[in-house]
Amino acid sequence: MSTAYLNGEYLPLSEARVSPLDRGFLFGDGIYEVIPSYNGRMVGFTPHIERMQRGLATVGINLDWSVEQWRELCTSLMKMNDMGNLGLYLHVTRGQDTTRFHAYPEGVSPTVFAFVIDIPPEQTVDRNLVKTLKVSSARDQRWQHCDIKSTALLGNVMHFQQGYAAGNNETILYNERDELTEGSACNVYVIKDGVVNTPPLDHQILPGITRLILLDILRKDGSIPVQERVIPMSEVLAADEIWLTSSSKEIAPVIMIDGKPVGSGEPGPVWEAAQKLYSANKFNY
Repeated sequence: MSTAYLNGEYLPLSEARVSPLDRGFLFGDGIYEVIPSYNGRMVGFTPHIERMQRGLATVGINLDWSVEQWRELCTSLMKMNDMGNLGLYLHVTRGQDTTRFHAYPEGVSPTVFAFVIDIPPEQTVDRNLVKTLKVSSARDQRWQHCDIKSTALLGNVMHFQQGYAAGNNETILYNERDELTEGSACNVYVIKDGVVNTPPLDHQILPGITRLILLDILRKDGSIPVQERVIPMSEVLAADEIWLTSSSKEIAPVIMIDGKPVGSGEPGPVWEAAQKLYSANKFNY
């Protein structure tokens, strides 16, 4: 049985309870993070917490926790849950109100909840062994603040279900101008002629921490060119390789989109080189 944290107490996950008047339950009024860890080693801990703090500040949730308090919580959860390959799920809502009212309430304390989820092992650096993905594509129907990692994920869930129902692993999204945005739960990269292309950050795209780490590693190494630019869907469909990144996927190669092969229909050499660099450097963040 896994151990969770709720408002200052460690307890079995099955016993964790929040009020039905918690604004996270009523409105999805909260911010969350998922930090990957492998045998007690976290990837991107500080940028994950910094993003959570920015998100909380953006939506006006006041939680006076330091980075070290979050580190202590994450370390305790890993120890209590036997290390392994874990995603540390951190969730903060505005808190419990006395009624259902849209305006932010005053004088309520945020709800802080955390638990662990199993994630796949570290990504293999082998084109013959890596798990490959198939995706659908769809017009992005979500709200206009996708840069905030909100717990209100219904739009993302509906898009993910669209791909899942079609027998695919994800759904890649595009805006009203037929420009790539992101996946329902990941960032997207289009590789052509050895160059890694990904959309620039704006309100349409979550600033993914794996994205941040990967781009920094590639730019510091210099062997694989990187561009952040607007990408029309015509380029996505003509790509040599397509990758997805997230905290649990690391760098995942896509071999099929809308039933058609991506490039050769197999993981490509640029993916293998990038994953090798990422695997060697990811614990430095």
